[in-house]
Amino acid sequence: MTEQTASSGIDPNSVRKVIQVKAPQAVVARILEGDGKASPAQRRAAFNNTGLGEPLSTLIDKVARHANRVTDDDIDGARASGLSEDQIFEIVVCAAIGQATRQYDTALAALEGATRKE
Repeated sequence: MTEQTASSGIDPNSVRKVIQVKAPQAVVARILEGDGKASPAQRRAAFNNTGLGEPLSTLIDKVARHANRVTDDDIDGARASGLSEDQIFEIVVCAAIGQATRQYDTALAALEGATRKE
């Protein structure tokens, strides 16, 4: 804790909790509910990695599980299905943030379990 933080009366643990809870929630709300070219249903399905038909399901699964394996052919397939570049970008971002959110939640749960006092 810095001298300034201690003298200001700001509890660093409270600040940490706000950052841990509010910031990720704000990002998720924005990508799922904010304005966009992709429909909210498409963005939500990509975020959850469920309910998308081909070729999007393959692309989104790769983004979520093996991002390094996404190829130009995967993007071309999404484009050939009628999606614009903007829609593909938004859907891919939702998939990536969805996976990151699941990993983050899992890590917090493991940390809580490991540090829980019995």
